Amino acid sequence: MVTTTTGVSIPVTATTPTANQSLFGDFSTFLTLLTTQLQNQDPSSPLDTNEMTQQLVQFASVEQQISMNQTLGSLVSLQQAAQLTAAAPLMGQTVEVTGDQLALQNGSATVRLPAAGSATTARVQVQDATSGRTLYETQLTLGTRGQDWVWNGQNADGTQLADGAYKLTVSGLGANGEAVALTATTLATATGAERDGTDLLLNLGAVKVGFDQVRAVLTR
Repeated sequence: MVTTTTGVSIPVTATTPTANQSLFGDFSTFLTLLTTQLQNQDPSSPLDTNEMTQQLVQFASVEQQISMNQTLGSLVSLQQAAQLTAAAPLMGQTVEVTGDQLALQNGSATVRLPAAGSATTARVQVQDATSGRTLYETQLTLGTRGQDWVWNGQNADGTQLADGAYKLTVSGLGANGEAVALTATTLATATGAERDGTDLLLNLGAVKVGFDQVRAVLTR
């Protein structure tokens, strides 16, 4: 794997000649058997040339398919590398993303809350990503416009927690205290990009999100 100075990791893969080697071995065996049969054929009952032709055509077809698959594989690798390279301009930028993960970076994390609607109050819980234990909890009154809530990275006892990935739970309360669905987003700095199988992921410190979770890139 090659990592650029922008934090973008580009996987470098090598193609294996296994399929071609197998085909070459089978074809060599076929030619050996064919030559032996031709040398020892009965003149009164010669080999069927149509059958030999069909077998040769089959070998040619398989070889063409292997070549096509290798070409497609190379194109996919190039496309994946291009996607990672295209993510380079995002490095160091603040992005708004959906999801239930909160990235604590440099002792701070930001949650973006919507304007009041059916929900007039937002209940925000920051939890341990592994155990789910609530570390900090607060309630915020929603206004006529959206607002950002900044967590200072401290738990309920005032202890400063380490930078990393935390679980975020945001729920809404109506005017009468009833539970109302509420969707919030988070803001974080993009620090890298990587590929996980067929998925392209954006790194926000210790948090990894899919590019389909990115709602906006904010200018400085």
